[in-house]
Amino acid sequence: MSTTTAQGVRGAANALVAAFAEGRLDDYFGSFAPDATFVFHTTPRRLGSTEEYRALWQQWVEQDGFRVLGCTSSAQLIQQFGDTAVLSHDVETRVATHAGEETLHERETIVFSRDGDDRWTAVHEHLSARTAA
Repeated sequence: MSTTTAQGVRGAANALVAAFAEGRLDDYFGSFAPDATFVFHTTPRRLGSTEEYRALWQQWVEQDGFRVLGCTSSAQLIQQFGDTAVLSHDVETRVATHAGEETLHERETIVFSRDGDDRWTAVHEHLSARTAA
């Protein structure tokens, strides 16, 4: 993988994580393609679009008082496959709900696709719980 590609993917990934951590939802959801898909261990089914994910997020806010308080990414691995790149990493996220604050330890894979303007856009996210082992 070229240095330019690695920097582009890492920059897109870091911007996505920063927007998530800082609650900049327009920037966060704007990091995904409209037809991106999402698989979360906390939801019973795959989400078929960014719009569907954003609607679920709004439901979490309205029903649970959901807020992201911070998020850090570590152990990043980026692999390129032509105009596709895969980021796998560990994430530690602090969230708040009506029930209180919680720190989540998860691992995540985000698939990025490079468009004609050499911009890397997220097209799939898979989030799973990180085991203690």
